[in-house]
Parts: sequence; C-alpha cells; structure tokens
Amino acid sequence: MRKMLQFIMSMLLFFLIFLALNYAVLYGVSIVFNLPRTNTLYIIILIAALSYPISATLERIFSNLPSRIFYYISAAWFGISIYIVISLAVYVIFIPSINLYIKIPTLIIGEILIIIAVLVSIYALINATRLEVKEITVHLNGLKNNIRAVQLSDVHIGPIRNVGFIKRIVDETNELKPDIILITGDLFDGTSKLHKEIPNALNKFKAPILFVTGNHDTYQDLNEISKILAKTRVKTLNKELFHFKDLQIIGIDYSLEKRHIEKALQNIEYDRNKPLILLNHLPREFKTAQKAGIQLQLSGHTHNGQFFPINYIVKMIFPYIKGLYEYQGAKLYVSQGTGTWGPPMRLGSRCEITLIKIKK
Repeated sequence: MRKMLQFIMSMLLFFLIFLALNYAVLYGVSIVFNLPRTNTLYIIILIAALSYPISATLERIFSNLPSRIFYYISAAWFGISIYIVISLAVYVIFIPSINLYIKIPTLIIGEILIIIAVLVSIYALINATRLEVKEITVHLNGLKNNIRAVQLSDVHIGPIRNVGFIKRIVDETNELKPDIILITGDLFDGTSKLHKEIPNALNKFKAPILFVTGNHDTYQDLNEISKILAKTRVKTLNKELFHFKDLQIIGIDYSLEKRHIEKALQNIEYDRNKPLILLNHLPREFKTAQKAGIQLQLSGHTHNGQFFPINYIVKMIFPYIKGLYEYQGAKLYVSQGTGTWGPPMRLGSRCEITLIKIKK
C-alpha cells in the first residue's frame, strides 16, 4: 500500500510539472507562430501532460514493447519540452533588445530558436546511448597487490534500459578484465516490472559483483529485487564488510537519515590499518568517512546533472557532483552514472563505466 501511495504521489508530481512544461511550450509556440488559442490547444496540452504518468503506469502493469515505446516517447518529450521552453524564454527576454540593432522578423527568429532546441534535444538523446569507459588510478596504503575494479552506478534497469542494455554493459565490462565489479546503487529504475531474463544477463559478468542499494532500488520494491538477485552472483551489502584479497570493502544501504554513514560505520568491525573502500550511493559524509579510516569512497546518484541546465541545480544540492575528490589523503569518486533516469538524454555528461586501477 505504501509503495502504491508513493507511486501515485510521484506520478501526480510529474503530471503537474509536465502540465506546466507543456502549457509553456504549446502556449509559447502559439504566440511565436500566431496560432489561435482555442479549446483544442488546451486539450492537446492536457493529453501531452498525461502521457508520462500514463506510460509509467502501463509499464508497471504490463511492461511490454508497446508500453516501453510509449514510455520512451513521453520521457523524451519531457526533455525536449525543457529545451523548447528555454528557447522560448530566450525569444521573450532577448529578442526585443536584438531587434533594436538588427531588424529580423520575429517569426524567423522564433523558428530558428525552436529548431536549435530540437537539434540540441536530438543530440542529447543520441549522446545518452553512448557508453564511455572512464579510467582512474587510486593508490591505497597497505595494499599488497594491484587490483582492477569496475564501478557501475545508476544503471536504471527499467522501460528504457533493459536486458539489451545489461548485455551491452556486461560485454564492455568483461573486456576490461576486472578483478571485481562494484555497483553503487540504482541498479533498477523502479518504474516497471522486472523481466525474467535479467538474472541470466547479470550472470554473464565474469568477476565477483558487490551491490549497494540506491533510492530507485527502494522504489522498485526491495523484496522483488532480492528475489531477482538471489538467482545471480550479485552480493548485496547492507551495512556489511566484505573481504576481497587485500581489500576491506564496506557497503552501506541507501538512506536519507542524517549521519547514516557515521552510524553504520560505528557498528561494523574493520581494521583501520588495512586498505578500506566504502560503497554508498549518495556522495555524502565524505569527511566523516575519512575520519573513520575510509581511504576510498565510491558513490553515484548525481548523474552529473545528466543534462544542461539541470546540472546547475544538482550541483547546488550535491557539491561532489562528478569525478575524483581528495580530502586529507582519502578519496571520493562520484560516477556520472552508467544509465539515465527520466528523459533519456545526456548533455554535458556521459554514460560511464569506470575502470579503477587500485595500486599499492
């Protein structure tokens, strides 16, 4: 019941946001092209705004090819509408000033700006299909043997990133010949039924796999995820210590509770004199982890904002937004995410598989 209520509330929120976006887009376009604002316009706005929550609901009930296509189109339109709204804002704010110096028909300017918005959207949609291998090197005190680890994060298995995407990730990851694979949350999107082929796809990984939950995994239903992962070699760490060769790897489950990492580490027995890695979905409490003896923290969640201009909003919430950070000898690496959430777009960010060369 609680999960259903959460889903209903999230869809209501999306509907309201999408309604505002579609109103701004279609009302703005009607002004640019001098179109009549009749009841038909408002019906189109309402239908467009309902597309995302309806497609998400269908995915949770059926999850078949037509529902996934419908979901992709509505999610893509969500992102496209953001760029059209930005182009319309530029039209309203700057065009009067420009026309003082350069006489260009406003209709032509409006058409150009909307075309640019659509082209930028197409690029962002294509860019989101690319996978980039990001390579970093980290030195850990006390390590006896070098280790190759691959970090995956925010895969978002769901209506857009499904079994085919998992197979692609598996192939590219196996080519890197990692000793261990570390998944730092949001393996599942939480918006669709899980397919029976998922365990078989995940079992094609050739290295041991450790996983900690992210916020979207909790939306999916953790019992359902547990049943799926029980059929795989994926080990879920929930405030647990895992020994791998010379490494101590601590995995802490997702939570928004204050001082969550600090409290969890106090209840885990580990050796501060041996190499210590922390897996946690949120890039938070980095300094707390360093004081507790963590040498390397791996996180995700931010997607590096996924696409402009959302990255500026995310940066205000999460100062550690992407890449490698250092504090008094400890390091934090924040993945940009292997998949995408919501609009399947990437602009100013990339879908990432991270190869971490851990050296003595």
